[in-house]
Amino acid sequence: MPAKKEPLRQCIGCMEMKSKKELVRIVKNKLGEVSLDTTGKAQGRGAYICPNPECLKKTIKSRRLEKVFEMKIPEEILCEMQRRLEE
Repeated sequence: MPAKKEPLRQCIGCMEMKSKKELVRIVKNKLGEVSLDTTGKAQGRGAYICPNPECLKKTIKSRRLEKVFEMKIPEEILCEMQRRLEE
């Protein structure tokens, strides 16, 4: 039986295709709350990013996350994501 194909996702920071397991998911739930999804199973619209603070900085600078989720993302949420990625 052939091995299952590894799902790939594109990092919205560096725009590279990587294994889903290598990336961190950012999710927007039905209430419009944006957060890091460490389990990868949270309900809502997801976007993927490398677990490296540089990719998050690129995403913030280009406002790519706001385009993906079609909303303004509060500064404190972006700061919290940055802090958690640096851990």
